[in-house]
Amino acid sequence: MDKMISKAKIKYIQSLEKKKFRLKYGVFVAEGNKMVGDMLEAGFDCALIAAKPSWMAQQGDIKVDELIEADNEDLHKASFLVHPQDVLGVFRIPEWDLSLVEGKTQLLLALDGIQDPGNLGTIIRLADWFGLSDIVCSMDTVDVFNPKTVQATMGALAHVKVHYVDMEAFLDKEKAEGIPIYGTTLDGDNMYTKTLTSTGIIVMGNEGQGIRPSILQRINEKLFIPNYAKGRSSAESLNVAIATAVVCAEFRRRN
Repeated sequence: MDKMISKAKIKYIQSLEKKKFRLKYGVFVAEGNKMVGDMLEAGFDCALIAAKPSWMAQQGDIKVDELIEADNEDLHKASFLVHPQDVLGVFRIPEWDLSLVEGKTQLLLALDGIQDPGNLGTIIRLADWFGLSDIVCSMDTVDVFNPKTVQATMGALAHVKVHYVDMEAFLDKEKAEGIPIYGTTLDGDNMYTKTLTSTGIIVMGNEGQGIRPSILQRINEKLFIPNYAKGRSSAESLNVAIATAVVCAEFRRRN
């Protein structure tokens, strides 16, 4: 076990903020006691851990390639957080099997062009809360292994698999099999009075543009989240993560 983080190792960890280096090395960063603990418990393959002696003393056997003892100064230099916790982990990017993902047997979220890392992380956290085990994303959705996304999941990434797909082709395949494809639109039916199934696909759109036209034409069940601010002005729309929470809660309440 090394006793400090070298300058080269700090440079390597910091490089993982960029997607091209995450892809080059096949790894991503997770930080914090709960986050790293959840990843280890879920069986994620761990390449490196830098941690305070106090954290190490509370662990049993840790399956990791490289273990580095670190102090506050070391962790501040390596961390992406303003206030680093006791441990930082570098994990190998998992290979999740898309062939097992289908709306016939489960309720899926499909994210069309989500750009904000915090929104994606929050949606993954919501999926975990509502028992959704898989999310499919369009290829232009923000990278799930972006450090800001990983931290925003609050450990939920240990339980929810995120797949990047050709969204049009994926939805065409599902639709051909008779899978209901839901999406929130301004011209949709009131979500609270519409029949909702226990399986299928829920499409959520980009923060500014909503669901793009090529995806919208593949939706066969349009939903509208009604506004209850009668007689006064209100926000024009909901944040996509908030809207996802509202929709998932209603699906789970019914089924």
